[in-house]
Amino acid sequence: CGVSPRMNGGILFLSLLGFLPLVIPTCPVPCKCATSIIDCTSKGLTVAKLPVAFRPSAEIIHLGYNKLTSIPNGLFDNLKSLQIVYLQGNPWECNCDILYLRSWLQWQQNRTLYRDVRCTSPAHLQDRIIAYLAEDEIISTCQYWYCSLALLSQLCLFILLFLQGILVIFIIVYLQKFRRMTAEAQSTTQDLYHKTEIK
Repeated sequence: CGVSPRMNGGILFLSLLGFLPLVIPTCPVPCKCATSIIDCTSKGLTVAKLPVAFRPSAEIIHLGYNKLTSIPNGLFDNLKSLQIVYLQGNPWECNCDILYLRSWLQWQQNRTLYRDVRCTSPAHLQDRIIAYLAEDEIISTCQYWYCSLALLSQLCLFILLFLQGILVIFIIVYLQKFRRMTAEAQSTTQDLYHKTEIK
């Protein structure tokens, strides 16, 4: 049986509808979107809850007043039309994870727009403007983090060795007890054997 051109057209239209979400990115939850504006202000966003990507046509993105401590590497890199991102009012942690955001801010033509994007922690960088941080200042916090991790690893290793030592002692004591019991059992067997011969 033949299929009418109208039906073919309908099938093609439905197929295109199925692919539309892949071609035109939808507005990320829980943000509100216009043609070139993505508004995610005060949505309780953390780094884990941030959209994986934004639509390429975005010119303005609002991420202010959330719970962001850093921005994932490369999040803004493919947004060629992007003009400004509002980032104020977030608890930025100026450690290793902030390096991407700092680098992105430094590439912006007008850094004064980002004077309110400041560190919340660590204490010695508190209230510093992220765009003007020296790389050495951030890397020094990374080194502290690595030192803490190294100390924790050493502590875990010490505990592991301590437990292994206790296990070795337990095995030695058990083997000695087992040998003593074996020796006593052999002695008892020999005594019984001798008594049987005497009878």
